[in-house]
Amino acid sequence: MQDKENREVKNSVFVDLFYADESAEENDIALFNAIHDESLPEGTTIRRFKVDTTIYMNFQNDISFDAGGKLLIFGEHQSTVNENMPLRSLLYIGRAYEQLVSIRDRYKRKQVPLPTPEFYTFYNGKEKWDKEKELRLSDAYMIKDSQPMLDLKVKMININPSEQHEILEKCQVLREYSQFIDTVTKYQEMGIDEPYKRAIRECIEKGILADYLKRKGSEVVNMLTAEYDYEMDIEVQREEAFESGKELGLEVSRELYAKLKQLGRTDDILKAIEDAEYQKKLLEEYKII
Repeated sequence: MQDKENREVKNSVFVDLFYADESAEENDIALFNAIHDESLPEGTTIRRFKVDTTIYMNFQNDISFDAGGKLLIFGEHQSTVNENMPLRSLLYIGRAYEQLVSIRDRYKRKQVPLPTPEFYTFYNGKEKWDKEKELRLSDAYMIKDSQPMLDLKVKMININPSEQHEILEKCQVLREYSQFIDTVTKYQEMGIDEPYKRAIRECIEKGILADYLKRKGSEVVNMLTAEYDYEMDIEVQREEAFESGKELGLEVSRELYAKLKQLGRTDDILKAIEDAEYQKKLLEEYKII
């Protein structure tokens, strides 16, 4: 697989820890062991890779790695609720198999063995969400079928410290990442100057990601700045979409807007503004009319 990053895409702290940092392989093994009943055998080869596509806002998939050539682990970090992760994961795995399986092999008569994919989303946003939830691609299908011909499951895990998910006890680096982001959020909400630097100092003092933050403190500040600027940009786009709809005379009802915003369905907000019939369909879907 190609291991070539899009240099226009800036890593988040999560991506850096599990993909780019010198400790990434060790962290990936710890994460794998935390989400499986059996640990990886000693000496298992871990091959980190990026799917060479940009799907949304010029962002690539977060982390993905091949464990021993038999399993493909895809992990996404989300700070906003997003129920479209199965769709995004479908696009990721399709591109991953394109990279993995040569064109010649795709047309062989004999079946080509494929590594088994697994999909996880790690959520630590402010909105209340389940401690753990299984998201299915088939839940989005317009025609429901108890046995759809194509389905894909994503396990969503809420890693906010307050949720006390068991994975945080099993994976130290994930627990400390969660504690670090929680500390960053605390200082942001206090409205003090240099919240990222304050959070870094506190976590180093408490032994939270201490070695990592000592090595890469200034880089971490840059990553957090880019990450939170991106989140703010998305929020502004949503608010502007709402205002644009009012100007066009196609105001999205506040109840529908709030529901779509909660689900992270930005594209549906924009489409509802432009298409009155689609807005009516969504209003009926969520029983708002």
